[in-house]
Amino acid sequence: MNWDVIERELELRTSRSSGAGGQHVNKTESRVELVLDVDASQGLSRRERDNIRFWFGNRLDGQGRLSVTDQSGRSQHSNRRNALAALRQLLERGIRNPPKKRKAGSFKANNRKRLKRKKERGEIKKNRGKIDW
Repeated sequence: MNWDVIERELELRTSRSSGAGGQHVNKTESRVELVLDVDASQGLSRRERDNIRFWFGNRLDGQGRLSVTDQSGRSQHSNRRNALAALRQLLERGIRNPPKKRKAGSFKANNRKRLKRKKERGEIKKNRGKIDW
């Protein structure tokens, strides 16, 4: 993952934040949205793009873009910094390899063991009771 290239490829969108804040919120565009086109990114290898699609397929839009927004601060600069950090952390988690598929094992032995334990336990319970003298 080449972060310098990815940073240049990012699309930055700003808008007004939602929520409380009075006049300040009404007149400043402090909400920041960073959008990365994962499919077209030159900063990611093909394997990394595939891994990101595996881990974050539900977060990608129809065009294969990943977006991160931040509106926690009052300034656009701090929100941009927070969004960049969140996107970097997300990408670092997303480029890890998916888990290997395991071949299904035999369940017959486990089933036999379970039934044997149930039978033994049932015998123990059956032998409980009043003793007839």
